Amino acid sequence: MPRLTALKVKSAKPGRHGDGEGLYLLVSKSGAKSWMIRVQVNGRRRDIGLGSVTDLTLEEAREKGRELRKVARGGGDPIAARDKKDETPPSFREAAEACHKALGRGWTERHRDAFLSTLRLHAFPKIGKLRIDSIEEKDILTVLSPIWTTKPAAARKIRQRIGAVLDFAKGSGWRETAAPRESLSKMLSKQADSGNFASMPYEEVPAFVADQFGEKETVGRLALLFTILTAARSGEVRSAMWSHIDLDANEWHRPADLMKGGKAHTVTLSPDAVAVLKRAQALRTTLKDCLVFPGKSGNPLSDMTLSKIVKPLGVTVHGFRSSFRTWAAEQAHRIPEAVAEAALAHTIPDQVERAYNRAKFMNMRRKLLDKWGRYVTGHEGEVVQLALWRG
Repeated sequence: MPRLTALKVKSAKPGRHGDGEGLYLLVSKSGAKSWMIRVQVNGRRRDIGLGSVTDLTLEEAREKGRELRKVARGGGDPIAARDKKDETPPSFREAAEACHKALGRGWTERHRDAFLSTLRLHAFPKIGKLRIDSIEEKDILTVLSPIWTTKPAAARKIRQRIGAVLDFAKGSGWRETAAPRESLSKMLSKQADSGNFASMPYEEVPAFVADQFGEKETVGRLALLFTILTAARSGEVRSAMWSHIDLDANEWHRPADLMKGGKAHTVTLSPDAVAVLKRAQALRTTLKDCLVFPGKSGNPLSDMTLSKIVKPLGVTVHGFRSSFRTWAAEQAHRIPEAVAEAALAHTIPDQVERAYNRAKFMNMRRKLLDKWGRYVTGHEGEVVQLALWRG
């Protein structure tokens, strides 16, 4: 049977005209033209209409026919497959707006406002119209490369937000893979080293926590979250024992041999930090002589276990101590500087210790870390007024 051509379709007279492989052009007496595919479903012949010639070209009708024959050979319902609406993945901009709408209710107001504004400024002009399932490392680089070294903090923030959109898209079924992280890092140059541990601006920490500590519940991630909430050193957290934890008093009593300065130190535990410990209890045994966040075979976690989570963002685990310290200086104005230093287990002048008795000092540290916990986890609506924190 000779196959149809576009010219033959245009000039076809009333009747049935075969194209091969079960595809037919039907022309009515009135001249109306439509497509029909004939398939075998469970041994029975089925004639299935594909639509008008004005809606489908010859090549499109052939492609649709091939799709339905494949469904029929697999024992499926070709009519249901024909009627299924195509769900084209959205553009990056549409996916970003959907991500913002779905997740923004759990963010702070500042993060909600900044999320789309930074993407509108830097990402939408370059990748906003691209389909979300087509975005690869090279596309993200077109956004980041112009600002990666000139505006490193802003670039890291934008990278994180693009990643959040791509992860949301994967969860929504719009793309097969999550955001590229390690592969993208290898394509980005090293940012300028300030000489200190690379830290994340404190304004970005709530978004980082919201993005990273949702679905993936691992010992390593819990240890990192606990490190952020307590502003502790990574080694102190990785070596913490359940015997050091007092959940009745919500305190972490760190012995001298655990501390960098060789002096015992107590950390007040915010409700958010305690919640992390409760989640750690669900994952591991809580025997008194056991590590709080054990690695394989009960050995301490390696430093790399925590650092690999933040390395793609160009920051360090230790840098979160700087994030906390800057936040305390800029947001907790009524708290004496020595309180924040004490929370970090830094040595403070003797005259400060005389000015504040031990109980009051601990009380102020507790309120400071409680507020930090609420800030980090996006629960700022429950903040205690700083005016109440006066010595």
